[in-house]
Amino acid sequence: MLKRILMIAAGVFLGVVLSLGAVRMAAAWGFWPNRDLEKSSGYVREVLKLVNENYVKAEDAEYSLLTQAALRGILGTLDPHSEYMDAKSYKALTEEISSEFGGIGVQVEMRDGKVVVIAPIAGTPGARAGIRRGDQILRIEDEKLEKPSLDGVVSHLRGKPGTKVTLTFYRPQTLKEFTVTLVREKIKVDSVRSVHLMPGGIGYVQLTQFSERTGEEFINALNKLNDEGMRALVIDLRDNPGGLLDAAVEVAEPFFKKGELIVYTQGRRPEDRDEYRAQAPEDPITIPVAVLINSGTASAAEIVSGALKDTHRAVIVGERSFGKGSVQTIIDLHNGDGMRLTTARYYTPSGVTIHEHGVSPDVEVVMTEAEDQNVRLQHSRDDVADAAAFKEEFDVEAVPDRQLDAAQAVLKAALLLENTSPSPPAGK
Repeated sequence: MLKRILMIAAGVFLGVVLSLGAVRMAAAWGFWPNRDLEKSSGYVREVLKLVNENYVKAEDAEYSLLTQAALRGILGTLDPHSEYMDAKSYKALTEEISSEFGGIGVQVEMRDGKVVVIAPIAGTPGARAGIRRGDQILRIEDEKLEKPSLDGVVSHLRGKPGTKVTLTFYRPQTLKEFTVTLVREKIKVDSVRSVHLMPGGIGYVQLTQFSERTGEEFINALNKLNDEGMRALVIDLRDNPGGLLDAAVEVAEPFFKKGELIVYTQGRRPEDRDEYRAQAPEDPITIPVAVLINSGTASAAEIVSGALKDTHRAVIVGERSFGKGSVQTIIDLHNGDGMRLTTARYYTPSGVTIHEHGVSPDVEVVMTEAEDQNVRLQHSRDDVADAAAFKEEFDVEAVPDRQLDAAQAVLKAALLLENTSPSPPAGK
């Protein structure tokens, strides 16, 4: 009601101003709240008109194409994570969030004008072809990427299952280029993988991303391990590029009491703070927990590891994480288009920002790129557990997972301390 009254009052006021013929004076006094917007949009409109009427190739200067190019430019200059998406790209994003799409199975982002692989998704054509974190896409179907847009590249990587795509990469570690031809598959990602009990009653769970089903899958994994007698837990978040904020909260929630703060986001205004607190009524899990991270651990994966470290609920093992602590809001636009806009940053419960800092490990264990690649392959293909079969299948010797070994050592020590009670005082 108040809003309606204010709107009516504003309308009456505007009518009085117009009736007095004082439109110019009203503008000069700042009664138009979007004066800067009108001025800027008018300038853009003028440029669009000039290009449309004078560019040498008329078909490339249609207003619809120019508008999309302008929107890509507006969003693309803000930061590497904000972007405008046409209807096709926007549909691909929603499919990825739902964890089912057709493609080669690699996560990519723009860095310094280059399309760079964040991480290959376990068990996909990209992972099996040996594509690594940090590889740069140079050509698609022998066409060089001169001025690539992220949504344009993604649209070429995705496609109907069974179709082929040829990609040329540059690997900074070796200073070499290589070309692979991949067959697209229906990528249905199991975000929670390799759930099993290790010696000593230590459970292991690998999370490959945070999608709509991750929270439910993680609870099912915990229940399975509990039924098998789990006494401690390793959560493997290495090379997890992140995903949905709500999914990260659902994964962290079992370790927090109801009402406890897990993470909060802060936008540009003081009132733009959103807090995410544990809602489950059950008692929190209190067994020893270790979380594995590396430089490919990003976004939602950093929320989980940061929250557990910040509140001393887990020991973090591995390497410093990526440092992607900004919040992207997905916004529907006209005609099926959409945009992803950075609107806030993540903060751990004590107010520590993840953005551009990452999460530092409590126990640092740095592995070489070759070790990373080998261990990633072993975990993605845990169906080939025998060392001889692994060598025959992939033409490489399996190597020890030193980060996982360190996590197990930490948890075994914690369990030993739990079982060691102080001696009673001597009687007099």
